[in-house]
Amino acid sequence: MQRDDGTTAGAGAGTRTGAAHGTRGAAFAMLVLAGLCWSLGFPLGKLALREMTPAHMVLWRFVVAAAVAMPFAVGSAAARALFRSPAVLLAGILYGVAFLVQFEGLARVSVTLAALLVGAMPALIAISARLLGEATSRISWIGVAGATVGAALIAGDPGDAGSLAGVLLSLASLLLFLGWFYALKAAPAAPQALAMPAVTVVVAAVVVAPLALLLHGAPPVALSGAAWAGIAGQGLLATALATAAWQYGASRVGSASAGVFINIEPLMGAILGVAFFGDRVTPLLAGGGMLILIGSLMAVMGEAPGHEVPPTAA
Repeated sequence: MQRDDGTTAGAGAGTRTGAAHGTRGAAFAMLVLAGLCWSLGFPLGKLALREMTPAHMVLWRFVVAAAVAMPFAVGSAAARALFRSPAVLLAGILYGVAFLVQFEGLARVSVTLAALLVGAMPALIAISARLLGEATSRISWIGVAGATVGAALIAGDPGDAGSLAGVLLSLASLLLFLGWFYALKAAPAAPQALAMPAVTVVVAAVVVAPLALLLHGAPPVALSGAAWAGIAGQGLLATALATAAWQYGASRVGSASAGVFINIEPLMGAILGVAFFGDRVTPLLAGGGMLILIGSLMAVMGEAPGHEVPPTAA
């Protein structure tokens, strides 16, 4: 069809389609980066946990991340206005508390076990989406059932990979992360791409600090180089960079597509746990982990195309 400006409707549609594919490609790249960075969190955390409590480790982690994020969080009046948003504040609170609970669990389980349990997150997203009225296919529900069975197998008999308390804490943290996920979807549009993740990290640091001090007092500073490396890696890569990359990608492809990339974290985390921490993979742990990963992948791949609509603008 010819337009008044001499171009054709088909050409314009093709240009828009190409731009959309470019945006989705960048979003997928950021989601991959987020998954890879988050997968470093458990191995680096184990290095730091040798010399401090989980709460102190999470506090140092967010101190580092907040130092990097602060210029983006307060650099403009529009970014500072995000601190007045109830949804953003809730997201930051849930994010900080979720990490406290998660690493209390990590202190009681192996890197591999903790990583595999994270694989249940996409199934939780699929369940919550259905409860909120979104269509869910039979394949998705089969995947949710498989992931649930896998988590139950691991929780029922974690063996020498950890304790039941550690498994339950790890699973409880996923519910808090789910709350963070949906709080961000309700948050207002950010003025700059890095403003929202920066404000979220700063709020989380402010929440974590008094809780850590109340639980265990002042954090230690006389740490080995390995412990400081673990803290720096968590703060810079597994928190600041991962949070920014995830929020950029997830805001552009929607929950269903984004959920697939969460499985990068448990897969890579389990590999690193076996390779560098000598974690032993029992048949039950391997079977439960595979059910979680495959089931979660089915859960998100079976969702309706309507889930692809970007939930928010970043």
